[in-house]
Amino acid sequence: MYDYVIVGGGSAGCVLAARLSEDPDVKVCLIEAGPADTAENIHIPVTFGKLFRTRFDWDYATHDEPFLDRRRVYLPRGRVLGGTSSINTMIYIRGNRADFDDWRQPGWGFDELLPYFRRSEDNERGESGYHGVGGPLTVSDGRSDNPMTTAFVEAALQAGGVANDDFNGPAQDGFGRFQLTQRDGMRCSASVAFLHPALGRPNLTVETNTQVHRVLVEHGRAVGVTGYRLDEEVTVRAEREVILAAGAYNSPQLLLLSGIGPAAQLTALGVPVVLDQPQVGRNLQDHLLIPLIFTHAQPVSLLIAGEPQHVRRFMEERRGPLTSNGPEAGGFVRTEAGLPAPDVEFLAAPIMFADSGLGTPTGHSLSYGPSMLTPLSRGHVTLASDDPTAKPKILHNYFAEPGDMRSAVTALRLGLDISRRPALAPYTTDPYRPPASESDADLRAYVRQYAHSIYHPAGTCAIGSVVDADLRVLGVDALRVVDASVMPTLVRGNPNAPVIAIAEKAADLIKGTAPLPPAASVLSG
Repeated sequence: MYDYVIVGGGSAGCVLAARLSEDPDVKVCLIEAGPADTAENIHIPVTFGKLFRTRFDWDYATHDEPFLDRRRVYLPRGRVLGGTSSINTMIYIRGNRADFDDWRQPGWGFDELLPYFRRSEDNERGESGYHGVGGPLTVSDGRSDNPMTTAFVEAALQAGGVANDDFNGPAQDGFGRFQLTQRDGMRCSASVAFLHPALGRPNLTVETNTQVHRVLVEHGRAVGVTGYRLDEEVTVRAEREVILAAGAYNSPQLLLLSGIGPAAQLTALGVPVVLDQPQVGRNLQDHLLIPLIFTHAQPVSLLIAGEPQHVRRFMEERRGPLTSNGPEAGGFVRTEAGLPAPDVEFLAAPIMFADSGLGTPTGHSLSYGPSMLTPLSRGHVTLASDDPTAKPKILHNYFAEPGDMRSAVTALRLGLDISRRPALAPYTTDPYRPPASESDADLRAYVRQYAHSIYHPAGTCAIGSVVDADLRVLGVDALRVVDASVMPTLVRGNPNAPVIAIAEKAADLIKGTAPLPPAASVLSG
């Protein structure tokens, strides 16, 4: 018996396990379906792509996407302590003030969340009104310094962009290098930052290689979970709460398997209905990337990372190409005048990143493109079977709304314009699988053929429809959801930092401690 049982050892789960176990009188159990995060490829930044489709990846894919030529899109998710923060590109982006304010949920505006961003952060640039020091999560400038990264930023400025050296400061618009969740040139996942320092606590139990199959609900109250540790059936009881932190695909799947979801769908699959809740699994959102790839003859791409001099530099200085996170630089732009905030994030990587990241680089290349931040289209997560080991059925429904395609074509044109600027001339000599032309029809065809997820799902257990403002599941006692699925709308940027902030706030809500002072007082102080 534990006080709190947390399902999912990803970004949110690691934060919750660390924060809740700070109280020595509270017993916490963190359950992760995958293994511990001991593999070397997790911690050396540039090798993250080698983790795709391994035992550290849930290896999901969408169902046939009707507006992407019925392609199935690869959806990697971390299945390891640290979750996707153990296999992602380590970009530290909070999103835009407008994202949180537009949720219009009590306690979740930007001013109320900024103190939690600052509490978790240890930014190597030092403390300011927007940044914290001394927190568990190390935030650093990149150490790869690839010349293509510099050239991309210069080309974006030549195309009319503005420079921005802090996307998490007063303004998000502009181009520059990303700050990263790295510590001394190594990955600083949520597991490294939050969980590892807490592992010696006697009141914290971490169960790995244990896949939860459903939440146990008795008389309207969550009392524990049941699943399998390898081939052994296990049940873990919770005295106070069960907390789902399994992500935007697996948290709704677990609710559905537990009988919490659309009654007709559950009945059809033979799942006993505990609560008819039609919004579970709905409202699915994601950021779609439109890749542009250029090959060239300059021997400066990440293909050189394994050369002896770079290995030696990494071992001695923790610098050089082995510290690269992939998309080292980028920027935020608006496809229309009058938009309240950017709707596109450019991501630029000094490597051939083809076929959703599953392609093998065949030569020195530069890859970049727009990630569409504010999709109007919505998808859903449903059960494919009542067997808990079956993968969920995921349909993102990308480009179901015509406005999403219009914005994508505009953003793609911006990307092609950047490619023609003088700064990128040495690196864009040979377009790899380019659009047939720059007509609207050919650009739309290119988007449908090559656009892929950039792995930012959210929204499937949203505040206001599935959970309340305290993240408690509506209609079931002692059950919460804490992960990207609670976002009513997806943030403008990489969601790992926002998920950590959400979990920081959730820990305070669960413990009943006073919330941190709002950002207005932080910034004025």
